[in-house]
Amino acid sequence: MKEKLFTRNFMLLVLGQVSSLFGNYILRLALSMYVLELTGSAAVFAGLLSAATIPTILLSPFGGILADRANRRNIMVALDAMTGIAVLCAALLLSEQRALVVIGALLVLLSVLGAFETPTVQACIPSMLTGDNIIWGNAVVNQTASISYLTVPLLGGIFYAAFGIQPVMYASVLCFFVTAFLECFIRLDYCPAGFQGRVLAAVKADFIDSFHFIGKERRDILRILLLAALSRFFVMGVTLVGLPFLVRTVLGLDARYYGAAESVLAVAVIAGSMAAGVLAGKIKKGGLSPMLAAVGLCIVPAGLIFLFPTGTGVRYAVLVAVFCGMQIAISMFSIYAVSMIQQGAPEHMIGKVMAYTSAITMCAQPVGQIVYGFLFDGFKETVWLVLIPTGVIVCGIGVAVGRKGGMD
Repeated sequence: MKEKLFTRNFMLLVLGQVSSLFGNYILRLALSMYVLELTGSAAVFAGLLSAATIPTILLSPFGGILADRANRRNIMVALDAMTGIAVLCAALLLSEQRALVVIGALLVLLSVLGAFETPTVQACIPSMLTGDNIIWGNAVVNQTASISYLTVPLLGGIFYAAFGIQPVMYASVLCFFVTAFLECFIRLDYCPAGFQGRVLAAVKADFIDSFHFIGKERRDILRILLLAALSRFFVMGVTLVGLPFLVRTVLGLDARYYGAAESVLAVAVIAGSMAAGVLAGKIKKGGLSPMLAAVGLCIVPAGLIFLFPTGTGVRYAVLVAVFCGMQIAISMFSIYAVSMIQQGAPEHMIGKVMAYTSAITMCAQPVGQIVYGFLFDGFKETVWLVLIPTGVIVCGIGVAVGRKGGMD
């Protein structure tokens, strides 16, 4: 008999994620708009946001240790409740005179809490589901995030324009408290070991065990992890830096065209998540290789179109189409990669392994954005020299991994 996907526990987790993502997205949108209005510089908020990711990168391994040694349900409840309290305090303290200090402190605190939240949530999915349902579960979570990203900015923008910053922050607080309330009813079978004896000794032992597990016992997981980081480096650099640069600067189109492209790409992410779920069980481990190769094959035409004397409309249409294909492929790749890591790690080590995954991929993303920022600036008149080699490299990595036996 096939195991049910939407169990009580998983439904509560998904509903909690919907509420949490809604609160997160409207909060980030409102804060960015408020800082922009206050300072006139989008770079100020971008700098605050970038600096605030440092605690997440540094503390994620400790979040993984906590997820494996404490009650995961209680961790999620406590973290979402503390997030709500932090946002509430920031809303009460916020004023024009100390806005940057309050918002900067809030972003850092949210980053610290996120370092413990992400590995805990990712560790819960294999505790609730088994087999191919883990892939389906990750696909559903990914779809939830994509749909939220597609719809919430519009609603948040309208809400912010009508009521201002503080009401939006209060709405965000409500979302986090609702998430914490829903998580109270989750029941997990996993019994954590706890911190017996000295905490520092337990943390040290966990670090040694997890490094040995990834580096010696299951090097296939290490390969998947590194492959995920590489894909993040290239794809995020090309997408987050390249797409707006190509649309706004190279093609000379206004913000409406970029906004439309972003919306279509969000739909592509949802399509990729659905495809990953539908194909669950039909794609073996080696299937990661063709997915990564497909990402590279999608990037190449984005460069080739600039070698032909075509009009701006044609180039824009081709860019949107190939970037959609890339988003579908990378969404499928990410879901399968995370699911394989979750399935390959033992129950008492899932949190730590997922924490390493988050930390390494988070490090790769900003590096990719910086590198591609310089590349696109340097090759503004010949962007094909950036896009075509990138596509060839990514495709080559996918093919090379496949020839070495995939991730088996």
